[in-house]
Amino acid sequence: MVELRPSWKRKTAGFGLMGLGVVGLILPFLNGIIPMVLGVFMLRHQYVWAHRALGPLQRRWPDAMTKVEGMEERTLAWGRRQVSRLPFIKARS
Repeated sequence: MVELRPSWKRKTAGFGLMGLGVVGLILPFLNGIIPMVLGVFMLRHQYVWAHRALGPLQRRWPDAMTKVEGMEERTLAWGRRQVSRLPFIKARS
């Protein structure tokens, strides 16, 4: 069962990366595969199709996927700490 956690920020970032990936597939100086995979990774908790698309990667490289998810958690925690340090913005808990 897929746990869907809707977030407009993640959807915007995910679809933005996927759009950049499509542009990268057309342009010769920009690699398009990496942003597309990152976009699908960001959308994995938003849509069932994105979760299914990452299934083969999870089966092929389970350790790498675990490391990337850990890196994502650390990055989000770092961002929350930076926002909480701003004097004029109250951090959400």
